[in-house]
Amino acid sequence: MTTAQWKQFICRACGLIYDEQAGDPDSGIAPGTKFQDIPDDWVCPLCGVVKADFEPYEHAEPNTSVLPSSKVVARGLGVVIAGAGHAGWAVAEALRALDPVLPITMVTSCNGDRYLKPELSIAMSRGYTRETIVREAGSASAERLSVRLLGETFVVGLTPALHQLRTTRGSLRYSSLVLAMGAQPALLPVMPANLCWRINELTAWTGLHQKLSSGAKRIVIVGAGMVGCELADDFARAGHQVVLLDVQSHPLAGLLPIQASERMCAGLEQAGVRFAGGVKVASVTVSADQSKIVTTECGQRFEADEVVAATGLVTDSRISKGAGLAFDRGIAVDQRTLETSAAQVYALGDCVSIEGAPCRFIEPISKQANAIAHAILNIDYPGYTHTQPVIRLKTKSMPVVLHGLPVPAGVWEMIEDLPDLLKMQQSLNDQVIATLEVGKLAGRKRLAT
Repeated sequence: MTTAQWKQFICRACGLIYDEQAGDPDSGIAPGTKFQDIPDDWVCPLCGVVKADFEPYEHAEPNTSVLPSSKVVARGLGVVIAGAGHAGWAVAEALRALDPVLPITMVTSCNGDRYLKPELSIAMSRGYTRETIVREAGSASAERLSVRLLGETFVVGLTPALHQLRTTRGSLRYSSLVLAMGAQPALLPVMPANLCWRINELTAWTGLHQKLSSGAKRIVIVGAGMVGCELADDFARAGHQVVLLDVQSHPLAGLLPIQASERMCAGLEQAGVRFAGGVKVASVTVSADQSKIVTTECGQRFEADEVVAATGLVTDSRISKGAGLAFDRGIAVDQRTLETSAAQVYALGDCVSIEGAPCRFIEPISKQANAIAHAILNIDYPGYTHTQPVIRLKTKSMPVVLHGLPVPAGVWEMIEDLPDLLKMQQSLNDQVIATLEVGKLAGRKRLAT
């Protein structure tokens, strides 16, 4: 077949593109597999939605039916979007689909290039570069969607009563404001920022990629949660020597039952990761030969070429609290419209909390963006309905699929214990609230025997 005969399909939830020519080898889908021939139980390898949530994709050229951003007819103050990650661009896409001339301004501290952040934790072993990760340049998206893009611009304050966002380029007036500023990696006080990488956006990943491109390196990762485990697996498969540290005795101990944590640990170690649990970092320093030295409170000492902090995410409260917005582990929003406590100020993605719980998954973002767009334009819409996304760990050595959200008071029960699949469920008050699969067959249907 010629290249032109291969088709592409895009995930409506996260934007991942399935290319028939490339297939999805990590999920057992060989290159050259037509989309119609993919098994119905195949899921998006990034966000976990099913095959039915994909649609045909053709790369869009600039929409000539939409006026260029410099010629958009001013109709009121327009919408300002703070943040040009997946969430910010999702809102711009949703708004533009409903209104071709609405003035939209996007403020971002970077250049607005579009990429899928979950890919950063699997990129090293796949040989990705910045050029292969970026799906569309920020400038190209801005032209296509007729968005005024203010790159390298920082938000410094917000006054909802005046409908005014203050930035390093001056103040912007808005009719509606959307906060899509994400969350920042949490860094332990004993881990100096200049000595520790935090891989939560493309610029940081690119910097670490350059450091690791000259050959095998020694890497210490602090934090064995979801991101830490994925990065450890990825770096080890790329040929690096990896040590993974955590205060808990097993990886993902705060999320998984002990049987699953032990299997996860075995999978990581089989991939070449050395796990050291039950340790607390006391310091990170630099030796005479420029190696980084990670010392624990119990006296262990680990030498590394690079140190990566994977100790969780926090939402910066400075802007929102300064503006008087309700804040509860994130910007508190209305479940249906995603509106904050200030009128005509909305928020979505990693920076929000719903009933006090942060919402840091990629799968709900497109639904949140659609709800916000309809609310801003005053178009009837059922609104956003929040459900717990499926958690999928992209560790090739030991995949994990978790439905539901486990709670400390729940009781775990073993359903199946096979070499390639551990299956468990958790119940609370005689109701199943979570199901878990760990192993090579996790998330895959099997024929009855």
